[in-house]
Amino acid sequence: MSNSMLEARNIIESYDGDELRIMEVCGTHTHEIFRLGVRNILPSNIKLISGPGCPVCVTPVGFIDEALILALEKNVTTCTFGDLIRVPGSEQSLATARSKGAKVQIVYSALDALEYAEKHPDEEVCFLAVGFETTTPSACMAVTKAKKSGISNFSLLTANKTMTNAYRALVGSADAFIYPGHVNAITGTESCEKLVEEGIYGVIAGFTASELLTAIAVTITRLKEGKPFFENCYPRVVSREGSIPGKRMMSEIMEACDSEWRGLGVIPESGLRLREEYAEFDARKKFELPSIEGRSNPACRCGDVLQGKCTPEQCKVFGKLCTPQHPIGACMVSNEGACSAYYQYQYLPSDS
Repeated sequence: MSNSMLEARNIIESYDGDELRIMEVCGTHTHEIFRLGVRNILPSNIKLISGPGCPVCVTPVGFIDEALILALEKNVTTCTFGDLIRVPGSEQSLATARSKGAKVQIVYSALDALEYAEKHPDEEVCFLAVGFETTTPSACMAVTKAKKSGISNFSLLTANKTMTNAYRALVGSADAFIYPGHVNAITGTESCEKLVEEGIYGVIAGFTASELLTAIAVTITRLKEGKPFFENCYPRVVSREGSIPGKRMMSEIMEACDSEWRGLGVIPESGLRLREEYAEFDARKKFELPSIEGRSNPACRCGDVLQGKCTPEQCKVFGKLCTPQHPIGACMVSNEGACSAYYQYQYLPSDS
């Protein structure tokens, strides 16, 4: 263990002040924190809270219902990330729809979906565009290529989200945030710096043991000081300006809109939709989708988990009716979900 890791660990283990609530926003951070055993060295007065940084988890039920209409009623080949196929809608999932004959393709990016559309010109193809600033540029690139190449059988069903206003919506849920390094690699640090002026504090973290321990130790130290703060603890990847080409592409193809987040409700200006000049690739307009308000399973507490109001094991169905093999909520489905992490690394099923 390096000297810097030892120093960070000492800061964490020796903390003896008031209770601190630190929210790691990124789902990958949640899993890495568990995998590396970081929670095992935390004193009882430091609480790590898993936040809404899993794109599949925060995608609302109504979006799944829209995708099901495309797949089952509009005869559209629906292309999606693997996790999303198992997320329950109001009545069924895309996996169930595929078992009924719907064309549902698992892809790794919007560009894969565009390639499928180009090879299958007789099919209408829609990519389910979920995710934060990390994946949104590739969806924008696919639209740009489709327009340039005249591929008219391709569209997006958008649920793209941006993080800044989500932090504002979570004020009071934590004393500080561990910001997602992948997102800030695109956006840069400016938005986090501005949040400090509103009393919202945090650090950007990487994903190695050293980077995570350093980020937590810095957060503890700065909170103890009692002064406004922001720190970039991931400088090898995150710069102040971020990805200029990525940000330019998003601003050219998409515009901000209000967006519904599972558990958090509608957060103003927290989503992205296609600009009017790209309306031909907007699945909602192209297929005249109705406005849908999805119905979550009332037994599932994913919404509370995403807000930090409860931990996964405090949900009555966790590990019993809701497991990775038979998920009731999105947080158990996704590889980045908090419930999935708790189940994989901490939950021990009882013999009963």
